[in-house]
Amino acid sequence: MPAMVRSRAGSAVSFPFVSHPTLGQPPRSLEAGFPAAAARLRAQRASIAARALEAAVDADPSIRRRYSQAALRGLLGDAEVLVDRLALCVAGDDPFFLAEFADQSATVFRRQKVAVMDVIGLLEGIRATARGALSDDEAASAGRGIDAAVAVYKRYHNIRGDAREWNPTTSKLYKGI
Repeated sequence: MPAMVRSRAGSAVSFPFVSHPTLGQPPRSLEAGFPAAAARLRAQRASIAARALEAAVDADPSIRRRYSQAALRGLLGDAEVLVDRLALCVAGDDPFFLAEFADQSATVFRRQKVAVMDVIGLLEGIRATARGALSDDEAASAGRGIDAAVAVYKRYHNIRGDAREWNPTTSKLYKGI
């Protein structure tokens, strides 16, 4: 076992084999990818989110029936947040930011009675809409982030309690949940 080493102040104790005091990875860089493209996404956040919501409604017209106008405005705000997280993914060329947000927000969407497939539709609308503001390499980075988030949301889609219409037989099987 390695011997503990006292610091010069005599109060802190550390091990010589530990490279970082928190024993974690270095912080994720937001300069490693495409920070200029991320700035363009943030500048066009409102228009990208609005067009993404329109694309999601065009892909699934039942969204207009299932959500009130206030809920649709809430989805528009959620789409803007998704664009912000996508900008972080593009800036760092790392899908972590959107995938982690998807993992943390899936339960919030379930509580608000928003179907996870509708959020996936928003993400696909963002993918189609953001291509106009990004080059090919930047769009590939954005695509990796969106793919990671869609994979997380699909995992939550399979859990009972999602705000979607269920088969009546399945509903009888899972009646208690």
